[in-house]
Amino acid sequence: MSNEEIYQEFIIELYKNPLNFGTLDNSDYKAEIYNHTCGDLIILFIKVTNGLISDVKFSGKGCAISQASASLFTEYLKGKKVEELKTIKKEDVLKLLKIDLSKNPSRMKCALLPYEALKKAIRSS
Repeated sequence: MSNEEIYQEFIIELYKNPLNFGTLDNSDYKAEIYNHTCGDLIILFIKVTNGLISDVKFSGKGCAISQASASLFTEYLKGKKVEELKTIKKEDVLKLLKIDLSKNPSRMKCALLPYEALKKAIRSS
């Protein structure tokens, strides 16, 4: 089995059993992003304690790529300083997935939904 096949299995596993799936009633940041092209939906909830991200959850629905990306991205955000959120780039999110989506723009859009939700949450705060 190649590394890419192993990682594809990992993405399917995250889709079936996502990390940090749920909601936070007392979130400090919240944003909802809907992909009109495919129907994927990500709602991101972020809780801040003493300037650090203390908890992150996501809810929504969608393909394996968007759900796995949200799962990995929420783990990535935990423990970061609030100021760091503005410096996160699309490439940071894509690296978490460890698969090349450069030739598949529609899948890349799915993978970047949690990133877009973060940017929207920061703008609306």
